[in-house]
Amino acid sequence: MQLRYNFRVYPTPGQRDALARAFGCARVVFNDALHARRTAHAYGEPYPSDGELSKRVITLAKAAPERAWLGEVSAVVLQQALADLNTAYRNFFASVTGTRKGRKVARPRFRSRKDNRQTIRFTRNSRFAVLGNGRLRLPKIGDLDVRWSRELPAEPSSVTIVRDAAGRYFASFVVTTEQDETVPATGCGVGIDLGLTHFAVLSDGTKVAAPRFLRQAARRLARLQKSLSRKVKGSNNRRKAVVKVARAHAKVADTRRDWQHKLSTAIVRDNQAVYVEDLCVTGLGRTRLAKSVHDAGWAGFTGMLEYKADRYGRVFARTDRWLPTSQTCSECGRIDGPKPLSIRSWTCPCGAVHDRDINAAKNVLAAGQAESLNDRGAQVRPARVLAPRRETVTRPDVARSTRGVEGISVH
Repeated sequence: MQLRYNFRVYPTPGQRDALARAFGCARVVFNDALHARRTAHAYGEPYPSDGELSKRVITLAKAAPERAWLGEVSAVVLQQALADLNTAYRNFFASVTGTRKGRKVARPRFRSRKDNRQTIRFTRNSRFAVLGNGRLRLPKIGDLDVRWSRELPAEPSSVTIVRDAAGRYFASFVVTTEQDETVPATGCGVGIDLGLTHFAVLSDGTKVAAPRFLRQAARRLARLQKSLSRKVKGSNNRRKAVVKVARAHAKVADTRRDWQHKLSTAIVRDNQAVYVEDLCVTGLGRTRLAKSVHDAGWAGFTGMLEYKADRYGRVFARTDRWLPTSQTCSECGRIDGPKPLSIRSWTCPCGAVHDRDINAAKNVLAAGQAESLNDRGAQVRPARVLAPRRETVTRPDVARSTRGVEGISVH
């Protein structure tokens, strides 16, 4: 199983300049290769192969005076930029042909130096190393100071250096583990109903209040954005204001991610099976509740539940998004019809009194368990049984048809 570990790094001013050159060289190679393929497509020529592209935009480009500075960075960084372009094209073609599930993927676009996120990747061929003193040695960059929060479970196969919009640097290691980590088995499952007032309502009655990190930081963000709008475009003060706004947004995102990691880990460790409703977050993000939907971060949370369940040997499944979980009685199964959001509790004709969210979570749990049983070969339709004797006799008062099976007359 492949895992990714992110750690904060603190490069020196000289190392920042070297990283900036590496970011720029990787961006230029990516754009040159993309331009070559687009030009070939426009003129009806065959697509340049990977080897031909590598020779044209890296090997021959280094010999040209206008691209001689490509030799100042590691060749692995430039090769990985071409690999990223190939991956982008494969995803685009798979999306167009329908072999890729999910949302449609657009064709690759040119990278810009003004992009909020700049990345370069080193593989084992570049001979990067984690030294005994905890520093990360990268070719033609130097030894970076890394703030380790945990130990890597195995030797990393690659490391990606990321610079975000707030000017922070991160080292992202990809580690392949031989065995998945397991936790003691539990005999209980849980259904989760996601919402806005309560971020998550569990089928056992637990309600987790929505923290609303973006709403809490709204006043500070508005003040910083207002200050940014008053700065002259292109000035140093405007660049400083942009960094301040990016840092404020990064703090909100980091706080939300940390909170979701803790909650998802607790849920996966305490339950053998986790079932959630497959929500259309993209559609909900276009409604009047868009800001609250994006502030909740349901997609990121369910993604954490999915990969942690796979890692710890748990069961994870998504139920049908069209399932009327809020309209169905979890006791008798009666569908009582749609209800506005203002109704938080209701009484079923069978006499059961339901909390709207807890009842929905119970229905999510029941639907997930039923789907899991069907997936494991359980009997879906009732088995064949002998008809009662009273149903096998011929009744004279029943009208007889003049046509039989396959058009053969019964007379």
